Amino acid sequence: MLDADFFRRWMTATAASVDREAERLTALDSPIGDADHGTNLQRGFTAVVAVLEKEAPGTPGGVLTLAGRQLISTVGGASGPLYGTLLRRTGKALGDAGEVSAEQLTEALRTGVDAVMTLGGAAPGDATMIDALVPAVDALGDSFAAARTAAEEGAVATTPLQARKGRASYVGERSIGHQDPGATSSALLIAALVEAAGE
Repeated sequence: MLDADFFRRWMTATAASVDREAERLTALDSPIGDADHGTNLQRGFTAVVAVLEKEAPGTPGGVLTLAGRQLISTVGGASGPLYGTLLRRTGKALGDAGEVSAEQLTEALRTGVDAVMTLGGAAPGDATMIDALVPAVDALGDSFAAARTAAEEGAVATTPLQARKGRASYVGERSIGHQDPGATSSALLIAALVEAAGE
C-alpha cells in the first residue's frame, strides 16, 4: 500500500529530476516553444517541495491535490494548468484514504490524464504530454518500471510527429523531428514513481 510519505517522495523525486533535466527540457522547447519549459517546471516543483515540507498533508490525495494547486499558482504558460490539473484530479480521485493500492493509483491517474485531455483538447498522436502519459497509465498495472519505460518510449515517439496541440502546433511542420518537451517532462514524473518506491 502507498501512503502519504510515498506521494511526498514521488513529488520530491520529480522535483530533483526536473532540476537535473531543466536545461534539456528548455533546449527541447527552444525550437518549437517559448524556451522556458525547464525553468517553469523547475520553479513549480521547487515550490511543491517547499509547500509539502510546510504543510505535509496526511493522505495521498491531499499530497497530490496540494501539489497540483501549487503548480497552477507558480508555473507560467500551459504547463502549470496542465500539470496542476493532472495532480489535482488524481488527488481528488484518491479521496481521503490514508493509504491506496497501486491499482487505485492507476485508476486515479487515468482520471487525471482524462482531465488533462479535456483541458488541452489533445489526444494520443498529437505530440503532447498525453503521448507519454496514456501508455504509462496503461502499463502501470504491470509495474512502476513498466510505466516508466512506456512513458519514455512515448516521449521519444513524439519526435517524428507533427504537433497538433499546444505551443508547438504554432510552428506547423517545423515541429516534426523535435521530441515534445511536455512528453519528456511527463516521462520524468512517471520515472520518479520508481525512485519513490525504491525499485
